[in-house]
Formats: sequence, structure tokens, C-alpha cells
Amino acid sequence: MKIQGNEIKPGMIIELNNDHWTVLKAQHVKPGKGGAFNQVELKSLTKGTKLNQRFRSSENVERAQLEEKEFNFLYSDDSGCFFMEPESFEQISLKKELLGEKLNLLSENLKVTISFLDEKPLTIELPNNIECTIETTEGIVKGQTAASSYKPAKLNNGIDLMVPPFIEEGDKIILDSRTLEYVKKIN
Repeated sequence: MKIQGNEIKPGMIIELNNDHWTVLKAQHVKPGKGGAFNQVELKSLTKGTKLNQRFRSSENVERAQLEEKEFNFLYSDDSGCFFMEPESFEQISLKKELLGEKLNLLSENLKVTISFLDEKPLTIELPNNIECTIETTEGIVKGQTAASSYKPAKLNNGIDLMVPPFIEEGDKIILDSRTLEYVKKIN
């Protein structure tokens, strides 16, 4: 599917120079002289190399046609992570490198969306909000203002993040899986 250069957004997968690229960053630039363009940082899905490219709004770019399927996370071991499609009970295995830091957020039966290109898994998308438990955190220091003072905490899955001062050990919180930031406390 053809899209214009100014429609490229982070997370998209495009075809360029006989390769598939994932868009890491996209910034719309309007210089004082000349036409506007989209400055895009790309990463090759096959080679792992990065590329900075400018796309004018008049240029057409081929957006890769991906097939997305829902899967449930089963378990992980040394060889990879295993997922099952809920309708057909078909199981697939993904390398841990494909998941990156999202690996720590996986829990049993978590619903994820896996994108395939030519039946090869490319990307995995977790739900935006994931429930986690605070394992350790510092106590409240008297005299701190509550306005912008966050304190460090460690989650039960090993992720470190900053939380508001009222969060205590054992509290359940919602974590944004895209930014790995605190969203809210669950009562």
C-alpha cells in the first residue's frame, strides 16, 4: 500500500531499497526555504542496521502489508518464548531478542498481537496497560513536596521505575508497556 512521505509514523514498517524497515522516529521539518519534509530514522528488520532518510510529502513510500494475529503467552525457557493462538491452539516460538525489554512484562495468558510478514514474525505488541506489583521502594522522606518528587521502585518482574511518594511495597500498579512508566495505583 502506497503512502505519502509525510504520513510515515513511528512503529510503521515500510519497504525501501529492497528491504523492510521499521520506523523508529519521524519528525516533520518545515525549513525557512524550500518544501517541508519528514526526517525519519529507520532500522532494517533483516540486517539490524540504521538509516536516516528524508521523505518529501510528494514522495510515495510502500508500506509493508502485515498480518496481525492475537496470541496468548504460555511460557519462556532458554530457547525462546512460546505463544498459542486461542482459536486454533497453534503454538509458535519467538526468540527472546525479538521481544527485548518487553520480555519482563510477559505473564501467563497475557494477550499479545504478533505481526507477521510472509509468515515470519516481525513485531510483538503488548497491551498498553499491564498490572504489576511493587517489590521494593524507598520510604517517604519528610519535607519532600508531593508535586514532582518521584522515588525509585523495583517491580516484581525486575523493572526499575519512578513512582509517586504514596506508593509502598506490595502495592499493585498499572504500568504503560510502551514507555515503562507508572500510570496509576490499583486499589
